[in-house]
Amino acid sequence: MSKVTPATRALEAAGIAFSVHTYDYDPDAESIGLQAAAALGEDPARVLKTLMALVDGKPVCVVVPSDQEVSMKKLAAAAGGKSAQMMKPLEAERVTGFKVGGISPFGQRKLVRTVIEQSALAHDQVYLNGGQRGLQLRLKPGDVRDLLNAVVADVRA
Repeated sequence: MSKVTPATRALEAAGIAFSVHTYDYDPDAESIGLQAAAALGEDPARVLKTLMALVDGKPVCVVVPSDQEVSMKKLAAAAGGKSAQMMKPLEAERVTGFKVGGISPFGQRKLVRTVIEQSALAHDQVYLNGGQRGLQLRLKPGDVRDLLNAVVADVRA
């Protein structure tokens, strides 16, 4: 597994401090985020999942703790839209340049609006996908917010 991805390059270029953590990715896991948290021995609230959605037809990246679900109504409001729906996996891969299970909010093909669940900012350090299945990056949630110019909102279902 390569530990250099578009996500790690984006963080390095921005001067963001992070550490790389690998784990055995299980493609059959019911929840990729929860499986990553268990494999890393971390609280699922600190292991964030990256989801891709459409708000009024436009791509939006959503970052939430792996043990939470997203309210489409709250997401639409946070992104300044009327309606939201999850992006289909193939479309998410096309938009981001990453494979499902390895989608990172960093280093995507093009910059899209990002919404981060406000509870994620309560932690000193969080984990996010590093742009490859089985690769997680640990960093400060404030750095995530700042680098992605993310909207911080309650988007929990």
